[in-house]
Amino acid sequence: MKDEARSHPFRDSVQDAAAARSIPDTAQTRAPAYRLAFTDTDFLMRPELRAVRLQLELLKPQMVLDERGVNSTVVLMGSARIPAPGAAGGAEALAPWYEEARKLARMITVKSLETYGREMVVVTGGGPGIMEAGNRGAHEVGGHSVGLNIVLPHEQAPNPWVTPDLCFNFHYFAIRKMHFLMRARAICIFPGGFGTLDEMFESLTLIQTGRMKRVPFILFGRAFWDNLINWQALAEAGTIDPKDLDLISFVETAEEAMAIIEGWKPGC
Repeated sequence: MKDEARSHPFRDSVQDAAAARSIPDTAQTRAPAYRLAFTDTDFLMRPELRAVRLQLELLKPQMVLDERGVNSTVVLMGSARIPAPGAAGGAEALAPWYEEARKLARMITVKSLETYGREMVVVTGGGPGIMEAGNRGAHEVGGHSVGLNIVLPHEQAPNPWVTPDLCFNFHYFAIRKMHFLMRARAICIFPGGFGTLDEMFESLTLIQTGRMKRVPFILFGRAFWDNLINWQALAEAGTIDPKDLDLISFVETAEEAMAIIEGWKPGC
């Protein structure tokens, strides 16, 4: 608002919103029509305002991340159901991947701290499981990390390791997925379900079609992915080019992933 005030001599929106709260209480001022449009949440949530809400959801995280100086990120995706080793519930057989994600986030964040947290900032979906492991690892070495949470029909709160002022909440899946990739320097994907597959294939498609520049695209746990997807069958059927499989790197450890990320040269 300070920049806005310097750019023109007019009253700003904050001043008028404050003034509107102290107007006399009359039948006219109580009517919904009298509310300032930008403070009227009932108006902003009308179906006709969807385009405005989409724009707001795109702009808010973008502006906050710009103001915090976050230039590039490393994306960690994976199942919300993978628990920490020893914890009950969920996909317990996959629990070792929690520790690999946590370790990778620590390694990435140590590198990020060399740039004062401007480059290679860990970003996750902000929830439990693999997402929690990523934010937790970043926190453990004194760095910050981003969480892109989303409102779901069942209760989902952000995990406690996301940096509070880098913790965002979304209504639109599409805008959330854009924010995963807008600053991505690498994409690391751990075993997961429908949501992880959705994010994985959208990211891979953007790279395959040249809609996004190529970055390290790393899948953890080759046995899991090969059991799930017959990659070679896609190439043999002609539905993808055999060279498209070169877009993917399979790893088993955080150290392998870090070596790929650190050794990456644009245009690889």
